[in-house]
Amino acid sequence: MFEGLSDTALLRIAIGVAALLLFAVIIFSSRRRPGQGRRAAPPAREPGKAGRQEPTLREIMEADAQTGGDAAGVEQSELDLLEKTLAGEPVPDRTPAGPPAPGARPDENFDKVVSLYLAARAGQAFHGPDLVVAAEKAGLVYGHMNIFHRLVDNHPEQGPVFSVANLVKPGSFEMAGIQDLRTPGISFFMALPGPLPALDAWDAMLPTAQRMAELLDGVLLDEERNALGRQRIAHIREDLRNYDRKQTKWDLRTTR
Repeated sequence: MFEGLSDTALLRIAIGVAALLLFAVIIFSSRRRPGQGRRAAPPAREPGKAGRQEPTLREIMEADAQTGGDAAGVEQSELDLLEKTLAGEPVPDRTPAGPPAPGARPDENFDKVVSLYLAARAGQAFHGPDLVVAAEKAGLVYGHMNIFHRLVDNHPEQGPVFSVANLVKPGSFEMAGIQDLRTPGISFFMALPGPLPALDAWDAMLPTAQRMAELLDGVLLDEERNALGRQRIAHIREDLRNYDRKQTKWDLRTTR
């Protein structure tokens, strides 16, 4: 069919065909499908039934790397902003007016987060009122981001030594619905550098987590969701000791 045509002519034909195909794709893509762009009406709730079922700890682990849910038109949670900051992604300026709530960090400059998880036993869940009582007995304060914090004695303005969040997104404990709250677990996390040396902060967070595990009859897990044993604790302590040494060297260099 194309015998006798020069290479230049064949090239022009190929370019023309490609341009037509591209134009067809653009036209097809620009057509709005029926119903596209409209928000689906939320399903009607049956009287007497809760609006959602709390996921299990396994489901939370599997969904940990996903955004979870439809974020369109929904205000992003403070804990999601924490994740974005750690990932180096830009976040909007949402500095609240007035004095900061207890547990607010004086700045967002941190380069390391150490976490522990307290999980309910199989087939069980932590109840909101029990969590509040356990947190108070463990010396935690409810405040910034609607989660619990351990503050430096007499110096709350220095920010949290560590914080405790709900494993169910968005991670907060809403006191208005605390009676109905059920969760498969909670997360202890400390952002470094903080108001205390890293090892001192760990020595405050671990006993608190162990105390709450006793009060709630839960199971402590490390950041990889494995049982927290002595060997793992020793490894974390050594890692934080090295972190403090590096911080000390950096502080000495910056002050010269």
